[in-house]
Amino acid sequence: MSARVLIVDDLFPNVKLLETKLSLEYFDVVAAMNGPDAIAICEKGLCDIVLLDVMMPGMDGFEVCRQLKNNPVTAHLPVVMVTALDQPSDRLRGLDAGADDFLTKPIDDTALFTRVRSLVRLKAVTDELRSRALQSRDFGMGDPLALATAETGLNANLLLVEDRRGAAERMAASLGQHHVVTIEPDPHRALLTATEGAFDAVLVSLDLEGFDGLRLCSQLRSLDRTRNVPLIMMAEPHDRARIVRGLDFGVHDYLLRPVDRNELVARVRTQVRRRRFSEVLRGAVQASMELAVTDGLTGLHNRRYLDSHLGILFGEAVARQRPVAALILDIDRFKSINDTYGHEAGDEVLRTFADRVRLHTRLIDIVARYGGEEIVIILPDVALPEAQLIAERIRERVEALPFSVQRATRSVNVTVSIGVAVRDSTDASASDMLKRADLALYRAKDTGRNRVEAQAA
Repeated sequence: MSARVLIVDDLFPNVKLLETKLSLEYFDVVAAMNGPDAIAICEKGLCDIVLLDVMMPGMDGFEVCRQLKNNPVTAHLPVVMVTALDQPSDRLRGLDAGADDFLTKPIDDTALFTRVRSLVRLKAVTDELRSRALQSRDFGMGDPLALATAETGLNANLLLVEDRRGAAERMAASLGQHHVVTIEPDPHRALLTATEGAFDAVLVSLDLEGFDGLRLCSQLRSLDRTRNVPLIMMAEPHDRARIVRGLDFGVHDYLLRPVDRNELVARVRTQVRRRRFSEVLRGAVQASMELAVTDGLTGLHNRRYLDSHLGILFGEAVARQRPVAALILDIDRFKSINDTYGHEAGDEVLRTFADRVRLHTRLIDIVARYGGEEIVIILPDVALPEAQLIAERIRERVEALPFSVQRATRSVNVTVSIGVAVRDSTDASASDMLKRADLALYRAKDTGRNRVEAQAA
């Protein structure tokens, strides 16, 4: 996978060395010699990943990383800190600043390319979510990026797969200060536990007795229930080959033994933050999709949803030679409610009306606000006699109880007229069926209102 890599280093020879290595692997390279220039490039969206030197005059790499991760515009960018510093305290400082990983000079080429490709793959998924989530702002839902960036990565539910009792207890004690930790020494039970539980991250030892921990990671990555859960490997320093292999098929991060307590806590927090960042964006996408097809006042589907789904449903009914019915409901004398009690009261009546209609429909039915005070109900596999009974039950339910308005200080008697039609062999499309239901509705209005009428072909 190709990507645009930003190299940030104040020493030109270091920039050229990394640029040469990455170019040979078909990466596009952008360079910055200081922190402010790097931030400006990132804010313009000109890179996919940042290789950031720590030791720079003025604004050092830690501060650059911190600013990038605290900015909703750039928080999604993977940042790999490149440094000669190899003490746990240095890694901890970088992880606290939000770095996704560390590469220690002199840089191992295999580690460099594997990490870059792994992080770029993760970013590609996040980019798609970001693009769609930003559309939610058009629906007045606020800024999902700001909300996602504010995530702390604490109070997570973690699964630790480790059969070394002492090591498991030490790690659980360290993580337990901020998270809930479940220890599972058996890899077979761990797979079942992971799929049944709602875990924010899974930590897997690669050195499980009699079992390849990397295979467990592969299984977790392949299952639908656990595919998006962050995975962190724990391995011996000499096991670089398996670490690279794990990163290559999608494991998110790794820890080398002996596991440093602070680095453990920091890396888990980073992965949880990234997972929740994606979840916030995914939630914004889902909410915007729902708003796009939902009527804001009644909570029913809107006309757009009806238009896009009715043709498909009608076509299936024709292909299967099955019945389908359409009901058009219209509140009687709704204008007088608005004129007498005000439009706010009218809105209350519409909301209650929609709630009562829902009580007499199934999950497979389409219930949509058609416009104004009209609601359309599409009933798959329902013939005319049953459709008339359903319409009559709705009519009775609406008439039976007065509608509370103006915060329940008043009540209004409401009735509804309903037109019913079913698919006929002469119908060229669903609109023909709706036209007949509409004609039936007009007849119900003309013959006294508060009644159900069916229109034949």
